Amino acid sequence: MKTLIQKIHVEDQHSFACRKYRTPYFETNWHKHEEYELILITEGYGAALIGDYVGEYKTGDIFFLGSGLPHWFRKSHPKMTGSAIVIHFRKDFCGDRFFQLPEMKKILWLLENDNNGILLQKKLKQTIAALIPQIENTKGLNRISLLLNCLQQISESKQYTVITKAFNPSSNKENSAIEKIFTWSFLHYLHPVTLKEVAKEAGMSIPTFCRFFKRNIKKSYFDFLKELRIANACKLLRESNEPILNICYNSGYNSWAHFSKQFKQVKEISPNQYRKLFKQNGEQS
Repeated sequence: MKTLIQKIHVEDQHSFACRKYRTPYFETNWHKHEEYELILITEGYGAALIGDYVGEYKTGDIFFLGSGLPHWFRKSHPKMTGSAIVIHFRKDFCGDRFFQLPEMKKILWLLENDNNGILLQKKLKQTIAALIPQIENTKGLNRISLLLNCLQQISESKQYTVITKAFNPSSNKENSAIEKIFTWSFLHYLHPVTLKEVAKEAGMSIPTFCRFFKRNIKKSYFDFLKELRIANACKLLRESNEPILNICYNSGYNSWAHFSKQFKQVKEISPNQYRKLFKQNGEQS
């Protein structure tokens, strides 16, 4: 398989695309496109792979992705319904020099800086979550105004998390191997995994595979695996009352000490603190 270079269709009466994608159209492979993307998850949860970032996504999350940034939202269960309202726009959707205007300085910075993958948080997320459905259902000049409002709000806020910085995509051949590795990993990450197994799947020796993965994903394969497993544990901590020890075993770990250590490395708090904080605040901040 090759990385999909997605072609975004924009209707003749619009200058940018905004539409809802729902299962089976929500599902895509590891892909990229020239357009910037603002995406509101409206149903489902799972793992988000964005550039060199691996983490969870859930209903209500909003991501802003830079141009040419490879990404993949993978549902936790194949039979789950996934949906999102997705805005795709080019940098010149208002004309070649529109964002060169002095009034657009902050938005231009948002589009051009190297923080090309961000996850919105707190009040900013609530504000943009209210605007995105309006864009889907609005026509004419108001539609453009609403998108510019979103971009202005994001550019003026600090209520977001940078999840990936400047990311240089690999060649199609390398991306094909990455997608194959990702697909295999999603099928096996809740079970014991060895480098020998995954290297064989990639058609490489173990040393070649380790160098290849680190060069392209900017982390070791086991760090990637750790982030997949912790994302699964976070979902179970939020959405069930299962004992945390059971969640440890159901997330691919056979040692409480190892699970607890890796959870703290990724989330900077213990599993128990994560569950308490989420129940207090309604979401992990």
